[in-house]
Amino acid sequence: MVDDDPTVAEVVAGYLDRAGFAVDRVADGPSAVDRAAVARPDLVVLDLMLPGMDGLEVCRRIREGGPVPVVMLTARGDEDDRILGLEVGADDYVTKPFSPRELVLRVESVLRRSGGAPAPGPWLRSGGLALDPAARRALRDGRELPLTIREFDLLAFFLRHPGRVMGREELMRRVWGWEFGDLSTVTVHVRRLREKVEDDPARPRLISTVWGVGYRFDPAGGPDPATAAPAVSDPAAEAGEVGA
Repeated sequence: MVDDDPTVAEVVAGYLDRAGFAVDRVADGPSAVDRAAVARPDLVVLDLMLPGMDGLEVCRRIREGGPVPVVMLTARGDEDDRILGLEVGADDYVTKPFSPRELVLRVESVLRRSGGAPAPGPWLRSGGLALDPAARRALRDGRELPLTIREFDLLAFFLRHPGRVMGREELMRRVWGWEFGDLSTVTVHVRRLREKVEDDPARPRLISTVWGVGYRFDPAGGPDPATAAPAVSDPAAEAGEVGA
């Protein structure tokens, strides 16, 4: 738990402790990075605004040592803050003021996906992509893909449902397990996933945007990128105003 507000840290730590978690508290960014280097945490609840080093940089540095689930706390409801948190690899975020019970549920959800029972089934394959659900390994042309928990789950879901168009509401429900939430979470994760699996993320051939509906995974790689229009030419559409 990384938060420089002692009241927030005490309340959140208390709720997490009662839920059965062992909580280690620090109050600034450098201390969080140092502590994570000594003892790798199972999950980090990380405030965005911290003295010495902001939460975005803390997240980046902790992740340099390997994948660690991160739930980001943002003091403002500013969409830019939320998207920044997701773009540096946060698996979830909660906006202050928040319900400590909700935070506990979010922590439990992220941990289930990161350390729960291995998913059954054989490797999932499409072209140069290969995913091992049991070991939670993802390869592209034989090289390991550095996917976050949600990125892995999203790609696995796409591979299990090739050629099918899925709206962001359905993806949020079936990949995140949420019945409601900020749909920009899905948008950001799709964009980050494209950056890791597409040859040219600006002209995606695997994960296409179907205007007004959602996204489709094309196992054959879709149309020729030399003739295809960019999947998203209007940022407002990809943010959700047109239902992308």
